[in-house]
Amino acid sequence: MTVSSTSSATSSTSSSSSSSSTISSSDFLNLLLSELQNQDPLNATSTTDFMNQLTSYANFTEQQSINSSMTSLASSFSSLVTLNSVNYIGHDVTAKTDTATLSSGSATFGYNLSAASSNVTITVKDSSGNTVYTGTGTGNQGDNTFTWDGKNSSGTQLSDGGQYTISVTATDAAGNSVFNYATTTGKVTGIDTSTSTPSLTVNGVSVSAADIIAVNS
Repeated sequence: MTVSSTSSATSSTSSSSSSSSTISSSDFLNLLLSELQNQDPLNATSTTDFMNQLTSYANFTEQQSINSSMTSLASSFSSLVTLNSVNYIGHDVTAKTDTATLSSGSATFGYNLSAASSNVTITVKDSSGNTVYTGTGTGNQGDNTFTWDGKNSSGTQLSDGGQYTISVTATDAAGNSVFNYATTTGKVTGIDTSTSTPSLTVNGVSVSAADIIAVNS
């Protein structure tokens, strides 16, 4: 009967453990106690093995405490990031992005060059990846601005509201690329906190708070 009772207890414990991907400290102690109660008297657990298991329990408990603290810290950090992002609303910012929204018949892009260039080609594509404009741009070292008039290569004025991306090719006298990144500048009108990194709405375009490189007012 003792053997049957032990088997039942073991089966119950196994079933309980398998129903969850993690075990509590109470579960751990119950397993250890069950092992001591049901060990073979002729082949008892050695003192060394028992101490190793107690050490494992101590490490297990400490790890659980650390995990709990890290989860709390991550939650607090996320709340802080969200709070800081809210402070951007209503301010004019400059953010790294290659996308702009066509509004009032035009779209303005910014781009940064690491060195001056006399060979700058600008390509504008629609949301489907189709090229709608190709032309030249200024090649000053540092920040440059390009305003597209919203017309495609055939001269047709495109409708407001569409999002377009800019591609900049700029090289120095040796033929090396000097293009760093594209930007947009505008007022922050909204914030999305549904992801771990909040995103801001600038000129109708969603940009990551981590991509903000300047607050202009």
